[in-house]
Amino acid sequence: MNTQRWMSTQFFSFFMTWGIFLPYWTGWMIHTKGITVSEASLIMSLGLVARGLSTLVAFPYLSGKFSSKTLLNGAGIGTLIAILCYIPAGSFASLLIATLLLHLAYPALMPALDSAAGILMQNKELNHYGRSRQWGSIGFVVAGMVLTVFTGMLGDEVILWALMLGIIVFVSLGFMRAPFVLSEKPQQHTKNKTGMLKLFRVKHFGMVLLIVILLQSAHASYYNYGYLFLQEIDTSTYLIGIILNIAVLAEITFFSVADRVFHRFSASSLLALAALGSTVRWILVFTFPNVIVFCIAQTLHACSFAMGHYAFMKYLTNNIQPKQIPMAQGMYSALALSWGTAVFTIFGGYLFEIEPRYAFIGMIACSIPSLALALVWKQRDGSPVSLAG
Repeated sequence: MNTQRWMSTQFFSFFMTWGIFLPYWTGWMIHTKGITVSEASLIMSLGLVARGLSTLVAFPYLSGKFSSKTLLNGAGIGTLIAILCYIPAGSFASLLIATLLLHLAYPALMPALDSAAGILMQNKELNHYGRSRQWGSIGFVVAGMVLTVFTGMLGDEVILWALMLGIIVFVSLGFMRAPFVLSEKPQQHTKNKTGMLKLFRVKHFGMVLLIVILLQSAHASYYNYGYLFLQEIDTSTYLIGIILNIAVLAEITFFSVADRVFHRFSASSLLALAALGSTVRWILVFTFPNVIVFCIAQTLHACSFAMGHYAFMKYLTNNIQPKQIPMAQGMYSALALSWGTAVFTIFGGYLFEIEPRYAFIGMIACSIPSLALALVWKQRDGSPVSLAG
């Protein structure tokens, strides 16, 4: 199997499971375990705290000890064990423990995969990140579409078993032969305890990190309450999965053309466009709480998530040394995809209980500052304040 295909397969199999976990897990706990929205939001937020510790501390440390392939296999097996803990869990405390265990292993797979892709790109073994990453988005869509049918027929109880099956498939595929560079153990001299602080000496790294923290945190309400919001506005159960996957179809479209269409755009331009799209998205959902407008707003996921993620990967590839990529990916996952999202999950849950659509307009507290910072960065970078590149 060539490197491009191997990377595509890994993204596809992981994001099939992510397409089950991300949109449905909060709703699954509420509907099948009998907890409240506020209890579920607290559990998921504390899980995101654990996720941040895992990706900020454990992942970079283990990246200095083990090969990328070993890390992927280990995290996959740990995820499967954590999911098994949910089966007997029935109380708030037991669900919290299972969630903390899950978030120590499962989300680490994301920076591990992106770090592997970054290493392959820098070693000229992977030519098109976007082309492989789009298969992750396709996997997300496939999982959501299939799960919609089964939840409609069998109820939300099927969500747990679908996630378990997906992880079993991912773990099984993880033992396929990987590109040789990913099976190499890191050299001991690459270990550097001050590596995290040294990243901030790289030009604009601190500002870029802050922009993506705000940009990704703005998805907190959508990830945790989008499924519940669609139920609130009386959406058919069979349509919810399709509607949620409009966002991922937009993401697939972006990644399929990103390397060709946006390769000349600066990272600052891409981040500004992403923040603008994010702001428009949440204003639309708040202003027009109906299924049709929600579907239209879903297409802006291509900006709010995909373009922002692509811009950060572009910045890393062009500015960060290979040995520092796992640390940078760990910081991104911990601060942008975990802790920032945890804070705004609690904030969004509080707003959701007052009025569901308030949870979405509240997210512009992240998107507007990220837009302002991206424009400031573009000015400092010495290029005109134009979003053309």
